Amino acid sequence: MKKSPREIQDSSRMITRRGLMLGGIQIATAGALAMQMRSMQLDHAEEFRMLADGNSIKIRLLPPARGLILDRNGIVIAGNEQNYRVTLTREEAGGDVEPILRRLAQIIPLSDARIEELLEEFSRRSAITPIVLADRLSWEEFSAIAVNAPSLPGVTPESALSRHYPRRGDFAHVMGYVGPVSDHDLSRIEEPDPVLRLPDFQLGKIGVEGRMEEILRGKAGARRVEVNSTGREMRELSRQEGEQGATLQLTVDAALQNYAAQRLGEESAAAVVMDCETGELAAICSSPSFDPNLFVRGISSRDYRALMDHDHRPLADKTVQGVYPPGSTFKMITLMAGLEAGVVNAGTRFFCPGHTELGGRRFHCWRRGGHGSVDAIKSLEESCDVYYYELAQRVGIDRIAEMARKFGLGVRHDLPMSAVAEGIAPDREWKMRRHGQPWQIGDSLNASIGQGYVLSSPLQLAVMTARIASGRAVEPRLIRAIDGVRQPIPEWPELEGVSANTLRVTRLGMDAVMYGSRGTARASRITRDEWRMAGKTGTSQVRNITAAERARGVISNEQLPWNRRDHALFVAYAPFEAPKYAISLVVEHGGGGSTAAAPLARDILLFALNGGLPPLDAVPSDQRAAMEARHQAMDLFIPEPPRNARTRV
Repeated sequence: MKKSPREIQDSSRMITRRGLMLGGIQIATAGALAMQMRSMQLDHAEEFRMLADGNSIKIRLLPPARGLILDRNGIVIAGNEQNYRVTLTREEAGGDVEPILRRLAQIIPLSDARIEELLEEFSRRSAITPIVLADRLSWEEFSAIAVNAPSLPGVTPESALSRHYPRRGDFAHVMGYVGPVSDHDLSRIEEPDPVLRLPDFQLGKIGVEGRMEEILRGKAGARRVEVNSTGREMRELSRQEGEQGATLQLTVDAALQNYAAQRLGEESAAAVVMDCETGELAAICSSPSFDPNLFVRGISSRDYRALMDHDHRPLADKTVQGVYPPGSTFKMITLMAGLEAGVVNAGTRFFCPGHTELGGRRFHCWRRGGHGSVDAIKSLEESCDVYYYELAQRVGIDRIAEMARKFGLGVRHDLPMSAVAEGIAPDREWKMRRHGQPWQIGDSLNASIGQGYVLSSPLQLAVMTARIASGRAVEPRLIRAIDGVRQPIPEWPELEGVSANTLRVTRLGMDAVMYGSRGTARASRITRDEWRMAGKTGTSQVRNITAAERARGVISNEQLPWNRRDHALFVAYAPFEAPKYAISLVVEHGGGGSTAAAPLARDILLFALNGGLPPLDAVPSDQRAAMEARHQAMDLFIPEPPRNARTRV
């Protein structure tokens, strides 16, 4: 049926509207697509670029350079050295790493045993974790690996920094050492820094390296590298270097530390030199020592066994970890407790017949014939035990213990070193808590002369001596500056409950030890008036002497095996009128403090006062030839001025 003109016109209008609607929809769709493309290409370009790069670009962490550690004069005592090494990533090697290891063994020394160790390590580690195959390569070995890189997929030659201790054993116990991060290390950290998972990253283990790890570590850098489909690195796109760790400056003097180490020699001993005014530790030396570089490189089982089996315990830091009966060096504490309690004064005398009777038990003085009538000054000069037996019964252990803590004994001092010991300054409450037994008068007599339950470290004895010398509650300090910023020195308060007269009497007694006609350390005195010293000897027993041995006279240390001999101790400060340095020194199983410890401490103290080798005229004339010969035999460290003046503070 033929449509009318009107129908044809209406139909044309409808087609036109539909066309317009369809065209509009097409235009809107094209516009939306265009806007989305613009957004993807411009607004979100970086986001999608990063997603795309994930297929061909890897982010690799760069380990930061570890912070330097300097002595008080800016001399490097812990630094970094270049280390060429080679790593292998299992994922980039295609999974099977043994053929690659065998090919690599044709280029550098890689034993079958080492290959087996590496295969076991690869089986335990993630496929994306690089494993160090060998380090400390020569330049020739490093270059050979780089040349053969196309035939070694997943192998990466790297140049890294490794920790180095140029002074070796001088600072081993103070510095500690670094070593590879272990699973145990990671388990102790709540949120481990990703840099800790880098191959053979070195973490501070003990000592200053361990305690100051976070500021020494620094912050990791990163580099973006392009890799091909097999994971081989094609080129480096960008690099952001890491931030080096902070530079620490210690209070210790490298030259003095070296002299102390050589003067102690092969003795099992410890020496601490402390500034009486600031508390800075000028030397803190434990002997014998070890080379911490062995641990950085991975110590062999043979070397480690030798250190562990050594009867002088070179791995132990005797300065802060070792605790010993302080012997007669503790008598100053007992005397000051008695003076402050008012039970004695400087002129109070006790008679010493060579022993004291108590409850049917005889407490002996070190001089079998006794010292006769003894006052406070003479009691220190001649180190009379009976004087302190009598004093202890009058003053009581609680007052003695309280005085000991005022002078830094029985107190853990806050230093960035490992396992700093608290020692023991016992009282009635302590014994009941520790042993469940009441305190006995006999315990007081033993404690009064630094025996029995009393234990102290060489560090604590140095603090005690510095406080006697200064009259202030000075604390030991080991960190002098961080990144060139000097650490503030507190205004040390005066000791509470210790009068000027008590300190004066104690100091005069210590002066008499060195210069009195019967002073126990007279032979080790300093003969220069401007360096006049005050000191106290000590001998602490490590075994009980039986009545039968006393009757036979078999009490000489030389007649006993080394490990059953008495410990030798000595404390001192100088100059007497204006104290600068205090020193404590312990020689394990050395015998008498006057013969084994005092001469060593005197020489070390002289080196500190003189800023170098002690002059011969500062010791008694009969000792000068021996001192000169000793110094000629020493291989002393003579420091050069620091090259970078900015490291000095």
